[in-house]
Amino acid sequence: MSFAERITFGDADAKPSRKRRLLGISVGLVYLVFPVSDIVGGTLTGARAVWAAVLLVTFVASFLATVLVNKGMFDHSRLTYPLLLVTSVLGVVGATAFGGSWLSLPVYTVVLYGFTLPPLWAVVAVAAQLAVVVGAGLVNHDDADTIIVLGLQVLTLGVLFISVRNTRALTVKLRLAQDEVARLAATEERLRIARDLHDLLGHSLSLIVLKSELAGRLSEDSPQAHREIADIETVARKALTEVREAVTGYRQRSLPEELDNARTVLRAAGVAAEVRVSGTPLPELLDGLFGWSVREGVTNVVRHARATRCEIKVTFDAGHATLEIMDNGTGGDGPYEMGSGLSGLGERVAGAGGTVEAGPARGGGHRLRVLVPVGKEACA
Repeated sequence: MSFAERITFGDADAKPSRKRRLLGISVGLVYLVFPVSDIVGGTLTGARAVWAAVLLVTFVASFLATVLVNKGMFDHSRLTYPLLLVTSVLGVVGATAFGGSWLSLPVYTVVLYGFTLPPLWAVVAVAAQLAVVVGAGLVNHDDADTIIVLGLQVLTLGVLFISVRNTRALTVKLRLAQDEVARLAATEERLRIARDLHDLLGHSLSLIVLKSELAGRLSEDSPQAHREIADIETVARKALTEVREAVTGYRQRSLPEELDNARTVLRAAGVAAEVRVSGTPLPELLDGLFGWSVREGVTNVVRHARATRCEIKVTFDAGHATLEIMDNGTGGDGPYEMGSGLSGLGERVAGAGGTVEAGPARGGGHRLRVLVPVGKEACA
């Protein structure tokens, strides 16, 4: 998985995480009792009270939506920043228009900044909210103690939640690094076994085949001995073929391994990766073919696409298996030509009864699509 994909609340524990977030938010909103008391207690009356109530309800709704619309701390939806902007504007308007306890609204927005914005932007936004609290307090002639207390809350909560976000990022980076080390160790061990099989059994079986051929020529005068030696040669050749197939299997990466490697390569190239796999596990031959396709497609994205985002989608059902690799790159403005890598891939896919489509996508960028009928491949 990519860094942005792995650091989310959208994993297996997504529902418990959202419940915990909702519980924490509900507890934090208790401090809005003071603005509510201004409306209910008569501090604000008439039209001001009505407008204050509308603003407060809208602020709370926007605040909750900003938090809950995301899958996780690092996995924002398209609505995140628009909602964050609406929440910030409502907080500034409430603090400036009513002052007093309403100066607490910017405090809530700095919590959102800490969880949603990159560190530098979050620091700038927290500083801006601090200026709002101080300025709104002075405009409304609030006492200095209130301004100081709320200003300190803006600073401390802003720093706290920015630190929490950075700590979470470092923790997941460490876990990703550990997973990568384990994966590389397993791959290296598999390659070592393949080398040993090839060096030990391959050499010995090749020697047996050669000796059998020589013995067969020397035993032509004895039909029975010749048949037995021919049987030995046949068994040795079959064993040698099976060893080579086993070595090839050990050296070949599976589709899940290639997807993990694709995430790592794209992340290193500064490309955000989104991987979606649906359906049952692929048959062995299809698994290897799609693994090769992922490697070739991602290599082209990194080398030529100049993309910032790449989506890899694998689907497998009773009718066919499909792999799509789509990017938003701007590379290759001229006619799309399949290079030697894609041509070789096309030959492999055609051998499995499938087709390869590669070219510009409708919305921009490029798309590689591999389609293989399941029946033909499964029976191969």
